Amino acid sequence: MNKSVPFVVSVGTPRLTAGFDVYRRLNLWAHEEIHGGLPELGIEELIELSEQISLKGRGGAGFPFARKIRAVVDSAGERNLATVVVVNATEGEPAAWKDKTLLTRAPHLILDGATLVAEALGSDEIVIGIGDDGVGERSLTSALAERQMPVPTRIVAVPHRFISGEGGAMVNGINGEAHIPPGVKTRSSDSGVDALPTLLSNAETFAQLAIAARIGAAHYASVGTQAEPGTVMLTVSGSAQRPAVVECATGTPLREVLRLCGAETGTPVLTGGFHGKWITAEAAEKAEVSRAGMAAVGGALGAGIIIPLGSKTCPLGEVARVVQYLAGESAGQCGPCRFGLPDVARLVREVVAGTGNVLAVRAAVGVVKGRGACSHPDGTAAFTISAMETFAEEISEHARNGTCGRQVDEVLPMPRKAGEGALRLSVDWSRCDGHGLCAYVAPELIRLDGNGYPALPDLPVPPWLEGDAKQAVKVCPELALKLTRNGAPVPMGMPRRR
Repeated sequence: MNKSVPFVVSVGTPRLTAGFDVYRRLNLWAHEEIHGGLPELGIEELIELSEQISLKGRGGAGFPFARKIRAVVDSAGERNLATVVVVNATEGEPAAWKDKTLLTRAPHLILDGATLVAEALGSDEIVIGIGDDGVGERSLTSALAERQMPVPTRIVAVPHRFISGEGGAMVNGINGEAHIPPGVKTRSSDSGVDALPTLLSNAETFAQLAIAARIGAAHYASVGTQAEPGTVMLTVSGSAQRPAVVECATGTPLREVLRLCGAETGTPVLTGGFHGKWITAEAAEKAEVSRAGMAAVGGALGAGIIIPLGSKTCPLGEVARVVQYLAGESAGQCGPCRFGLPDVARLVREVVAGTGNVLAVRAAVGVVKGRGACSHPDGTAAFTISAMETFAEEISEHARNGTCGRQVDEVLPMPRKAGEGALRLSVDWSRCDGHGLCAYVAPELIRLDGNGYPALPDLPVPPWLEGDAKQAVKVCPELALKLTRNGAPVPMGMPRRR
């Protein structure tokens, strides 16, 4: 998908996407014409409503919204502090478009939800975090100009990276610090923006709250499952002939959504995005769109990302692209991300080449799982292991033949500039004598093969390992190791010679 908001469709009566069939963008007048006025709710009413509709965060983690509100109330009350409301609309994952769709076409629903929470909490400020890719920013700015917000409201653009939407990274960015997760996990309800108790949740969550406040808990729960009432927004892409953002009631069969988007049946589906899980074609036929429904077949709802693979592309090649991307998107501040994820990416590439094995991948994943400063290593681990299990037949085929006979069609969405500008290592084999100094200097990047020659994965050099890569080039006595950027040699200064 490019920067154009994808086609939007609903299964059943639309709620969040109501009016999209008439208006390209709902300005304030159209918004109120479609949805009506916004009621006022006290803090206990807001908590009760959130509990009655079992509202959970729609950004991926699924944390109960009522518990977030209560935590902020308790934290602020104990210390007599002001509060801040943060709307996380960064949506840094390449395959995600539901929040961008709301920002672009229904921004007032998001602002309504933030207004409800800020008024109930008596907050001092609302902050809306968006990606710096420009998608939705003009619409959101116009929406703020069209209405009077209850408290000062500002927009903060953060780097459009995978980890920028992590809660701690979001708070760091708003506070003027690096847009990366903090090294020590801290609840935003205790210390968030300006160290104040902060209620932080995903854009769709606030929009859902705005719908529920208008129609009431009973009407809200008239669709969906009993445990997870209401609707959910999905981004369907991949091999689908009609990629779309889909609003549907929870409990809707996944196969109905896939067929609506023209997805090929009989192939695996990635559920929950790049921190999600693969499910088989048989599981996709049985799955229902809900957290419980996806989990029942080994999948994940996550942030509502559904990517059917199709039969024309190489599954393992697609997986390797994503793991490589995830390794480069980490903050690089702790061992599991700094060293472990590049190692996982390298081993997955070896599986694609037919020279690696799943046991080595599992061992590398085991090293990073549960040890990171944020959820990025765990999410990458879940995606990788799920792929190794789902594509067992393809792995065997690659091991026998070095290929499955299919090219990588780049079905899984990636940023247009993924890897652009990154450093890459290469070897001039006419010069290399297998001294092995490069692997000694940069073991996270370079391994020696069975003959003692450097084995380089087809991966960009992660930013935090660029210094090691440059040092490895400098110590090569034969000047065989090269460092390039966008195909051009990188000047290294005076080389060392024997």
